[in-house]
Amino acid sequence: MSYMQPGWELYRSFLAVMREGSLSAAARSLALTQPTIGRHIDALEEALGVTLFTRSQTGLIATEGALGLMPFAEAMASAAEALQRAATGEAEDDSGTVRITASEMVGVEVLPALLAEFRELHPRIRIEVLISNRTEDLLRREADIAIRMIRPTQSALVARKVGVVKLGLHAHPDYLKKYGAPKTIEEVMAHPLIGFDRVPSIRRLENFGIELNRDLFAYRTDSDAAQYAALRAGFGLGFCQRTLGRRDGLTPLLEGELGVDLDVWVAMHEDLKTSRRMRLMFDFLAEALSLYVKEP
Repeated sequence: MSYMQPGWELYRSFLAVMREGSLSAAARSLALTQPTIGRHIDALEEALGVTLFTRSQTGLIATEGALGLMPFAEAMASAAEALQRAATGEAEDDSGTVRITASEMVGVEVLPALLAEFRELHPRIRIEVLISNRTEDLLRREADIAIRMIRPTQSALVARKVGVVKLGLHAHPDYLKKYGAPKTIEEVMAHPLIGFDRVPSIRRLENFGIELNRDLFAYRTDSDAAQYAALRAGFGLGFCQRTLGRRDGLTPLLEGELGVDLDVWVAMHEDLKTSRRMRLMFDFLAEALSLYVKEP
């Protein structure tokens, strides 16, 4: 007997249940009925030969099999969305949707102003921004254009290096008025430091003889944007992009001793070169980011 691959509609219903937490909520999100979602889950479990959810008085509980399936279902959803974006708007039309992925700091602190400028130039292009420090896979079309701090290695990508962004140790001037500025790396350790909780994000500091672990930090969070907010609030010392530090009036510390350089790349799948809206966004971001990272 031949094996029939489960259709996308089954995975879409599964993904909705995982995201919404119940059959009824998943049905509302997809504009389907609850029995339909239930049938889709039953059919997917039968086709895969695994139990995806267990029922309890509190609702559905995802099994290990469901958790393992989740990333692949999300990738399928991203591919389906990419197909929809490709189908909307002609290749030579400056309309449709462009999906951009960027790190948390770039997505929150840098992109909004740039994309507002792009919107003035091309108001018919809709913009989606996926903010994640995970390297999204352009080959699987999780996004159309990526802004990355490492050089893309896949041969099917068009990538352009736009410059180098410099990171350095900073503090708010109000903090330094109260507690003084450290003159050495040893003195830095006497100040409250802002850094990661469970996910290390600045491993490169180990090159300066600083052994990184969460106990080093007085303020711990795995959100880069939250770390930067604490830095701007005057909590203590922390690392940030020098360009952002200048913009927000922060004071750089030990500039000649502590610093990290990150390459900035803009990349997209080579198949998107024929799309006018993709080319417009790619070229705009490359030029705008190259201006952003330039030291004054």
